[in-house]
Amino acid sequence: MTIAPVPQDALDDDHALASWLATQAGELLLEVRTRGLEGRELKDTGDRESHEWLMRALHEARPQDPVLSEEGKDDRRRLEASRVWIVDPVDGTREFSEPPRDDWAVHVALWQDGELVAGAVALPAVGTTFHTGAPATVPPRTSDRPRIAVSRSRPPAFVQALAEEIGADLVPMGSAGAKVISVVRDVTDAYVHAGGQYEWDSAAPVAVARAAGLFTSRIDGSELVYNQDDVLLPDLVVCRPELAEQILAFVDRHGTD
Repeated sequence: MTIAPVPQDALDDDHALASWLATQAGELLLEVRTRGLEGRELKDTGDRESHEWLMRALHEARPQDPVLSEEGKDDRRRLEASRVWIVDPVDGTREFSEPPRDDWAVHVALWQDGELVAGAVALPAVGTTFHTGAPATVPPRTSDRPRIAVSRSRPPAFVQALAEEIGADLVPMGSAGAKVISVVRDVTDAYVHAGGQYEWDSAAPVAVARAAGLFTSRIDGSELVYNQDDVLLPDLVVCRPELAEQILAFVDRHGTD
């Protein structure tokens, strides 16, 4: 698959660059899905080709900026840099490898001087990219009961208890990015996670969610901090602002065990 050179608007603007990168990597992944590959071969090919393309494109567009990618070696220069790109070439590799599932994503975020300043989450199989250059407007809630996005394969028990306490329904789906964007799209009202993630799993979705006016934090209510020496960032809350107090109060009382 031939992908066009970085367009001028993306060279000039970090928001546009994040959106273009995520979208184009998503197009590449859709093409990979058409090659007749299955299972582990499809997963590995998608991870590798998306990562390699993103690294080449970022080197062309922002040659001075280090990149933290799930699929790459940790570039330790990032700890002294003022700008770092944080990318997940395929978020939800399992879902990507099960066509026609659409609950997988590509994440591209920019961290600068302690803050997430740009981000994009492409949902290639849905045909949409959400990004901070044109922040989404979260629609009014259409459900009478709160809806909480959870893993389709391993929903944590504490989220089940949370749902029972606040009268919520659980909505199973795939990747972390798809779950966060489900809140932006009014498919769900909250995503509450504990038990293991890394910076690339949440950086771009959190940037997009914040730009849309959603509440974001660690599970204990503390700030999400990126570009750390240890890139483990194991828990996350993204929700409509009116649900934040209830969710954090439940976790404070009951924990996540």
